[in-house]
Amino acid sequence: MAWFKRIFLFVAVNFLVIITISIVLQVLGIQPYLTAYGIDYGSLMAFCLVWGMGGALISLALSRVMAKWMMGVHLITPDTRDPQLQALVQIVYDLARAAHLPVMPEVGIYNSPELNAFATGPTKSRALVAVSSGLLSRMKREEIEGVLGHEIAHVANGDMVTMTLIQGVVNAFVMFLSRVIAFALMQAMRGERDDRDRGFAGGSYFVVQFILEIMFMILGSIVVAWFSRWREFRADTGGARLAGRDSMIQALEALRRTYELVDPQAQPAVQALKISSRPAGFMRFFSTHPPLEERIARLRAVG
Repeated sequence: MAWFKRIFLFVAVNFLVIITISIVLQVLGIQPYLTAYGIDYGSLMAFCLVWGMGGALISLALSRVMAKWMMGVHLITPDTRDPQLQALVQIVYDLARAAHLPVMPEVGIYNSPELNAFATGPTKSRALVAVSSGLLSRMKREEIEGVLGHEIAHVANGDMVTMTLIQGVVNAFVMFLSRVIAFALMQAMRGERDDRDRGFAGGSYFVVQFILEIMFMILGSIVVAWFSRWREFRADTGGARLAGRDSMIQALEALRRTYELVDPQAQPAVQALKISSRPAGFMRFFSTHPPLEERIARLRAVG
């Protein structure tokens, strides 16, 4: 049943993105960029910007809802009678006030053996902070405060919006460069011909474009991952300021001791939102999180 829900959500969201962006293109009057005489670069830039940024912004707008559905997050209300959950909400609210958030974020819990947590949402006023059941049951209060301080720092820094904008710009560049280079390669292969025969060579153009998009997406992913690792260091600093440096270090130490606790049902789509991951070898260039050892060392070096 879980796999069916994931497939349904994937199809539904992508259908919404396609419909929305198609309407935007029509409203803006953006014309096809491939003409009988070559590429209309103005139309191509507009096309790539709308598609690149549009998909990222729609995903951001739906991020809180999607995280709840995909992770099975159960929201916790402030009036809960469970002492442990009540304490969790109070910690989040205290940290949110210290970070001067305009509205208290939603607080939730999801079932997972991992010691992990994440924050998401389209704005500082519409944020969600969720922790795993494993984190809540296995971490001490000081460690939980460090984890939640890190997540609240993400919200206060506006990291969700920043990462969305960066991803959107990267998407736009990938689309633009792949189409321009594919067109140039097709022209070079065709050689000098009559203007009526110039343009793109049917399916060959789209095959080359697809290959280039994959290559540029890989390079773009490295750039996005690098920025994501930088924002994790910044969130650690913010978490140390909000919850205390010792609590932040203790939290990261606890996460490092539990590398073996990995949820087999974990959702890849939200791994970048969580407080930690496990980069190794060449894949560290694509990791959204720096090694925990390096994060701990940086915090210890401060002050």
